[in-house]
Amino acid sequence: MNLALTVLEIVAPVFLLAGVGFAWVRLGFEYRIQFVTRLAMTLAVPCLIFTALMKTELDKAAIGWFVLAALAGHALLALAGAALVRVMQLERRSYLAPFIFGNTGNLGIPLSLFAFGEAGLGYAVAMLAVSAVLSFTFGIYLVAGEGGGGKALREPMVWATLLGALFLWQGWQTPQFLTNALDLIGQMAIPLMLITLGVAVARLTPGKTGLAVLLSLIKVTLSAAIGWGLGLAFGLDYTAFGVLVLQLATPVAVTSYLLAEKFEADAQAVAGMVVVSTLMSVAALPLLLSLLLEL
Repeated sequence: MNLALTVLEIVAPVFLLAGVGFAWVRLGFEYRIQFVTRLAMTLAVPCLIFTALMKTELDKAAIGWFVLAALAGHALLALAGAALVRVMQLERRSYLAPFIFGNTGNLGIPLSLFAFGEAGLGYAVAMLAVSAVLSFTFGIYLVAGEGGGGKALREPMVWATLLGALFLWQGWQTPQFLTNALDLIGQMAIPLMLITLGVAVARLTPGKTGLAVLLSLIKVTLSAAIGWGLGLAFGLDYTAFGVLVLQLATPVAVTSYLLAEKFEADAQAVAGMVVVSTLMSVAALPLLLSLLLEL
């Protein structure tokens, strides 16, 4: 009973806020998702990443090993996804990127924070940074067949990560008044991301739902297994282990749909994976959390 209550306390705020966004749209209220997304990704999330890295008390070596494990996790998912796409004779441009990249921002960060505290947040933003850089480079290549290095260098999240890593490495701190201001801006990120996730799911028109259910089930199972195996292989501490497993197992990122739409892949099929995997995570992530909290 205590474990179930703990899991509920962690996941309920996350899905309730996403539900607010879903209900907001269904009730017919205006939500300018392009403006809110730009505000979050250009200002709020970079401030959250920078301050989390600058203020973290995590060991630098521990973060380094976690980043290596995160890179390995994405690489293994890419290999497994490529094999799956080939065996099932699916279009690589549409299906491989969604299989690799999870929703490490909108869902992964708040879940990691609520489950593992400030230490979990530090690891979670490191995972988001890894995922974002790979998504804006390798992810764009998979969907569009062209490099995305220039796109990655234009992303404030990337520069916030590099600057935060520099401050962490050197042990620097911004003046307190500036830290307080950046903290306030960063605090917008989590509620904005969760509400926007609910809005995006409400507005998406899913396609090929039967295939989406199968792929989403394979993705969450394989992702959790890969995260668990890498956590053991890299000897990660309890918090890093939990965040790695949780973040890799997050549902398909909404950015995968946006890339498919932009580069004329099968956007409706990707929308199906986003919606189905997000709904599936309502049951899958609490179950995974209960296993992690029992360690």
